Amino acid sequence: MNQQNKVLAVVGGHAITEEDIQMTLMNLGQRAQQYNSPQGRKALLEQIVNKELMLQDARKNLMEHDAEFKKELEAVKKDLLANFYIEKFLRDVKVPESELQKYYDENPDKFQGNETVSASHILVDKEETALELLEKIQNGEISFEDAAKTSSTCPSGQKGGDLGEFGHGMMVKEFDEACFAMEPGELRGPIKTQFGYHLIRLDKKNPPRTISFSEAKDEIYRMLLSQAQQKAYQSKINQLRILYPVDYSSAL
Repeated sequence: MNQQNKVLAVVGGHAITEEDIQMTLMNLGQRAQQYNSPQGRKALLEQIVNKELMLQDARKNLMEHDAEFKKELEAVKKDLLANFYIEKFLRDVKVPESELQKYYDENPDKFQGNETVSASHILVDKEETALELLEKIQNGEISFEDAAKTSSTCPSGQKGGDLGEFGHGMMVKEFDEACFAMEPGELRGPIKTQFGYHLIRLDKKNPPRTISFSEAKDEIYRMLLSQAQQKAYQSKINQLRILYPVDYSSAL
């Protein structure tokens, strides 16, 4: 049996299947995550069952023929049809790859990356401990890497304190400012942050590099597609205003 067709409940002869659960999860968007557990799926199933109960009772009471319902249904159908037509119309809008390359070539300033640094650190709870370690490292009693392995409370300590490469804004403010003010090979600290006291060694400064076309391609496509869709939409509206004249004279 297809898993999608698996029956989870039967309400008045109507089967609630796994597909109903999946469709409901899709419609929930990001909120679907809160139902990503056995308890969550059970709660979702109960919601679907409850809605089906109300639906069946509404039909039994001939609510489909209620004048107010018909009016609301007509309004919903209008919105749904208009939105469906817009979505289908915009689906045909494409951006050729030559346009992506052209935009990339004509806007080099938009694809300059930012400066990054490579740094290592030792994180401890007390300033006194940081100062003691700093003195030992400067006196050659212990290497920075060994001090990180034995004393740092950060997981990076197991790698000798190595944090790898990062850009502006990726670390907490005090740490970020210290790193980008240092020169390669410089050791600085203690630097206090919300996490404790840091000894920082700047390993490398990496100048801004140009973002390649292959890296920027997807972002360029999304941007140009949005612009092309907006242009196509406005052009279509202009055509329709000729086909179906709009008169605002009695609007106010």
